[in-house]
Amino acid sequence: MKAARTPDAPRTSNSPGLRERKKLKTRAAIRRATFALITEQGYEATTVEQIAEAAEVSPSTVIRYFPAKEDIVLGDRHDPVAEAALRARPADEPVLDSLRHVVKARLRAALDDPAEREELLLRARLIREVPAVRARMLASLTDTARLLAPTVADRTGRDPDDLKVRVFTTAVIGSLLETTLYWTEHGTGHGTEHGHGRPDALLALVDEALDVFAGGL
Repeated sequence: MKAARTPDAPRTSNSPGLRERKKLKTRAAIRRATFALITEQGYEATTVEQIAEAAEVSPSTVIRYFPAKEDIVLGDRHDPVAEAALRARPADEPVLDSLRHVVKARLRAALDDPAEREELLLRARLIREVPAVRARMLASLTDTARLLAPTVADRTGRDPDDLKVRVFTTAVIGSLLETTLYWTEHGTGHGTEHGHGRPDALLALVDEALDVFAGGL
């Protein structure tokens, strides 16, 4: 008699399935190819066809994952992660402190990875120099703020559509963009070299920016 087969351990809800892992791998390949091409030849000269060839996918696959080139540069797969991290913070913690913790944890993780740090710098430069990227970034900020607003509302006892919640959340998210741009433009003023900024300088600037909201919600 054969021994009973031990059933596979159930996959946790946090573990992506094979199909989802393939999608994430494809998205990452497209993004890596895009950043490499832009670094080499510039934003305007980089085409979807070139990106597809470098990522070893079809142009239609690139468009399916990222409808526009700006979306490849700005596409943020971390927003749902940020929302979950914000909800996981202590319920009695001031909402600004929770946002500060979540934002700095994400930034620290990105800055500790050389490839992600270079992407962050390039993205900030493109936002500053390319109108189409800047316009898409502004739309993206609104999307992120709307995603986080319900959690901010829960923590402050307000309605998600409350004007103060919307203004506060959008302003905080917008301040992070402005802080990143400031970091790339004025890094030398904060103990940095060549205008790129040390990782600890950006984290310090985030603290400085968020302190502006200390008197808000």
